[in-house]
Amino acid sequence: MTWSKIQNFNGTQQEISKIAKALSHPARVAILQYLAAQKSCYSGDISNEIPLSRTTVSQHLKALKAAGFIDGEVSGLNICYCLNDSMMVKCKCIMESFMNVLNFHQKVECGPTPFTSSTGKKIKK
Repeated sequence: MTWSKIQNFNGTQQEISKIAKALSHPARVAILQYLAAQKSCYSGDISNEIPLSRTTVSQHLKALKAAGFIDGEVSGLNICYCLNDSMMVKCKCIMESFMNVLNFHQKVECGPTPFTSSTGKKIKK
């Protein structure tokens, strides 16, 4: 049996790994983009917006919730999903710091990034 050696890495390294793992599937990225584009929490069926089965979308929602990226509250017969704003801020700060530690200070011109949902709709930043 292999034992995890996660305790051999500092807290920041563990946090970066947790973020990367949560974002490691395009469906999770698409779900976050979709929720970010909503004016308020979303209580509909997200599987209508993501080209995967309802069960698969549910598994990705569960992973995002476990990682702290989204909140989900029961509202009647539906679950209302929202981005966890404090986690979004934390994630941005951690990843920016990580890039700075890598001494990646080269000036990069990325230009406008067209974010689109899986259904092809443009997502406002």
